[in-house]
Amino acid sequence: MKILVVGSGGREHAIAWRLAQDEERHEIFCAPGNAGTAAVATSIAVGAEDVAGVAKWARENGPDLVVVGPEAPLVKGLADELLSIGVPVFGPVAAGARMEGSKRFAKEVMDAAGVPTGRAETFTDAASAKAALARYGLPVVIKADGLAAGKGVVVAETREQAESAIDDMLVGNKFGAAGAEVLVEEFLDGEECSILAMTDGESVVLLPSSQDHKRVFDGDKGPNTGGMGAYSPAPVVTDAMLPEIKEKIVMPVVRELKRRGTTYRGILYAGLMITPEGGRVALSGSRINVVEFNARFGDPETEAVLPRLGGSFATALLHAATGCLRDEDIVVRPECAATVIVASAGYPGSYEKGKEITGLADAEAAGATVFHCGTKSDGGRTLTSGGRVLSVTGMGATLREAVDRAYAGVAKVSFDGMFYRRDIAHRAFERG
Repeated sequence: MKILVVGSGGREHAIAWRLAQDEERHEIFCAPGNAGTAAVATSIAVGAEDVAGVAKWARENGPDLVVVGPEAPLVKGLADELLSIGVPVFGPVAAGARMEGSKRFAKEVMDAAGVPTGRAETFTDAASAKAALARYGLPVVIKADGLAAGKGVVVAETREQAESAIDDMLVGNKFGAAGAEVLVEEFLDGEECSILAMTDGESVVLLPSSQDHKRVFDGDKGPNTGGMGAYSPAPVVTDAMLPEIKEKIVMPVVRELKRRGTTYRGILYAGLMITPEGGRVALSGSRINVVEFNARFGDPETEAVLPRLGGSFATALLHAATGCLRDEDIVVRPECAATVIVASAGYPGSYEKGKEITGLADAEAAGATVFHCGTKSDGGRTLTSGGRVLSVTGMGATLREAVDRAYAGVAKVSFDGMFYRRDIAHRAFERG
């Protein structure tokens, strides 16, 4: 198959890499790709958010499938544009991508579908949002309604923190248009996990569970990031929970979107909160609640989940894109996987770019797989070009083996100012 992967991060490198593992020999392209994807795909000088540019390339080159990695081009209607010229695309149309593009819209769909989630209200006025805080107690969650690169969520422990977050978004315009509306939301007690559900708009197949680490520092301290690491499977998600997640969370959303005239094809990512026995149950009354929905593969979850998939990945993607997804399209290997994000000093705030990266081949020789998140090639050198620079993944028969292999790979990598969390999968190990 001729396949175009849209995007330039670790998620897209993982998608292209996994497609290259198929027994079939695919012709893979990335738009625009990065220094890592160049090893498995041909880079196209078209930006991921250049909808017209991607569509022009597809029209001229006739790919069998386009796989859209990031959320922004989906929200902008890239899938709609590709479908209009007859190109199969893995990723929802803009109306479906609103599940991520607008948290208010996602809440409306969940409420209509009867999906358990935290109570929330939406505001455009800071004074009204602050007045609502008394109705929610503490902690309370403040969210920017739109896309904010994974950073538009604040879990406020004090009223002062909540009011500051509201002011940052509605008064200080910290997230631009994404923060023009904010949600004041019920705090959900428990442990978060991620379920990536593949759907063709009718059928749903759950991919292996995973858990990412959103806070920047060890011990889940510091500000939220786009993710500092992930592992799969997540022990907090038991086999007994999977039918409930599919039938009471994912399928109702797919059906509600279909009722509204939107056939959702691609990944519907459910960020879930699992409340333990004895924990504070949400107002929904359920122990499993939706924190958020995303309209694409997660990052860095993808770098931990895709290495666990067997079979033909391209076939699974194509079947979802063309309305004929089957349970047997997803084959899960028994090994565990863990990935560690190596980041630039200052992330998730400001950071410098252009630092030379060394040790990449040594990391691979140590048994890890290195996915490039924010890199670029400069002659024979590989340089940093983002806050999250690398996602180093290890596989193993046990989670401990997978984590150790990932960190063995990280130890071989070096660039000025690099840092990473040293406690990936700590929740799983604490469970015993």
